[in-house]
Amino acid sequence: MSLRTWIRLIVAWMLAAAAVAGAQEYPARQIVMVIPFAAGGPTDTVGRHIAQLMTKALKQQVIVENTAGAGGTVASNKVAKSRPDGYTILLHHIGMSTAPALYRQLPFNPLTDFEYIGQVADVPMTLIAGKKLQPNNFKEFMAYLKQNNAKMTYGNAGLGAASHLCGLLFMSAVNVDVQTVSYKGTAPAMTDLIGGQIDFMCDQTTNTTGHIQQGLVKAYGVTSAKRVQSLPNIPTLQEQGLKNFEVVVWHGVYAPKGTPKAALDKLNAALKAAVADKSFADAMEKLGSAPVSADKVTPEGLQKHLKAEIDKWTPIIRKAGVFAD
Repeated sequence: MSLRTWIRLIVAWMLAAAAVAGAQEYPARQIVMVIPFAAGGPTDTVGRHIAQLMTKALKQQVIVENTAGAGGTVASNKVAKSRPDGYTILLHHIGMSTAPALYRQLPFNPLTDFEYIGQVADVPMTLIAGKKLQPNNFKEFMAYLKQNNAKMTYGNAGLGAASHLCGLLFMSAVNVDVQTVSYKGTAPAMTDLIGGQIDFMCDQTTNTTGHIQQGLVKAYGVTSAKRVQSLPNIPTLQEQGLKNFEVVVWHGVYAPKGTPKAALDKLNAALKAAVADKSFADAMEKLGSAPVSADKVTPEGLQKHLKAEIDKWTPIIRKAGVFAD
């Protein structure tokens, strides 16, 4: 064997050994978790708890980077186009499933441009009304709605917001049309609801629980399959006759397509440890939320759920004729 051949073999062996060592060493530096919304909001709160606990599991820092804009599509596109090395990941909510129907020219495909790591937590929603509205329970509200829907107003936090989506599904389920008033965020919508400028809305427990507990608004029901632990006396809408009605703001973690399996496996293991941590469950309970079950903290669980949610929301959004350019 010639010297040149020996040198080629040695170089090939060194490259292979370096590749193996590199894979074993992941993560060798900090990981960036991109969150598509501003700091301090419900999704940011969920993400920061998860990042802190994944840091503990990975023994490498997971830092949060807030990249707001266009209902989460700016951040999603950024991660989709990032280098697929395991050092950039995305935590997004239900908006990942509604974006294909809401945006005519979406710059990424949620089903093909990402690797799936797992689901995280579900945040239920509440159907609430201002104290000035006459009905005191869901049965009375439904009767009132059918008689007065032409003059009633429904508030939401903006196009594509969870409160907007919940309203679309609710009105479709009960087959009524109500004038919709869109705001730039939940805070101004809630202010007008409490003040009586709008009649009702549907929003996350993270935004409504405090107002309900203080008696500032009327609560007609929660949108989850089971009652919310922080609001035990408020029945679900399903309990009250609205069959198969369920809206939760679910969250999932993604990586760019092509991220190595070794990195994905470690990220998934860290995510499982984070979701199973008691401190995470305690933090979510205070928000009226809950971690998902272990079978959902998997790539398969997230992929299946995302596809089902896209199939669920696309016809509802298209029927309503709402688009974000």
